[in-house]
Amino acid sequence: MKKISPVLLGLSIAIAGTSLAAAQDTATLPKVLQITREYTKPYKGDAAHDKTESAFVQAMTRAKFPVYYEAFKSMSGKSRALYFTQYDSFADWEKANKIVAKNPTLAGDLERAGIGDGELLDEVDSVVYVRDDELSYHPHADISHARYMEIEVFEVRPGRTGEFREAAKMVKAAHDKAGDSAHWAMFQIAFGAESDTFVALSADNSMADIDTGFANGKKFADAIGEDGMKKLDHLSAEAIASWHNELFSVNPKQSYVSPDWIKAEPDFWKPKSMAAPAAKAAAEKKPTP
Repeated sequence: MKKISPVLLGLSIAIAGTSLAAAQDTATLPKVLQITREYTKPYKGDAAHDKTESAFVQAMTRAKFPVYYEAFKSMSGKSRALYFTQYDSFADWEKANKIVAKNPTLAGDLERAGIGDGELLDEVDSVVYVRDDELSYHPHADISHARYMEIEVFEVRPGRTGEFREAAKMVKAAHDKAGDSAHWAMFQIAFGAESDTFVALSADNSMADIDTGFANGKKFADAIGEDGMKKLDHLSAEAIASWHNELFSVNPKQSYVSPDWIKAEPDFWKPKSMAAPAAKAAAEKKPTP
């Protein structure tokens, strides 16, 4: 179902590094992460897409829908938007679907919004991941202040998951020794992509955090040592069929976030330029005395 889902985000497993607030225990992170991906037509990913996506946000706001999602705009690769929805379990996802099914007004509003949005899109798909605590490293549950997301995707060769896990643990140990600011949440594919696909997600408060991540590369190399790097390279070559990094920016205009997030940073999540049209539309609906 479109946009009844959020997620987390990005990292470079070798040179990641940002600071989001204090690190949180993985128990506070979602177990199930759905990522809806919308590939927009050329030059249709800005104001036009913001407008069609606002229909989803308005429909869910009116219905006081209890599941939130965060939107991201691509800064690398093909033009696309990501929508992250998180659940504690698949059973919770089913409960969300049932809320929509029992609310014909909401269901109708979402269907109409989808038709309008579809005019701008080349393709839509959805992937579902489950959190991997063993391979996560100081993940942050609170991404409400993040403005950018780095996402690293690994496709592991069949039968080579063991080598991949060993490599990831070496990376974690080296970051511990380096004492740098690296952190990520690792998720393994459940549905929608090749088996043994992993995604590492890390959030940045600013692009300066990305600079910090690259600067930490030397600390990491010194910590793991020459022999350790050779072993890591060998394990990676054996285990990883392909990998790539992508960078996204948070799009508040297309996000449906909790009132707590909005209250904490109203100028970002609900700036006056966005609130004014909504207030005007509501006033025009009022009957004349």
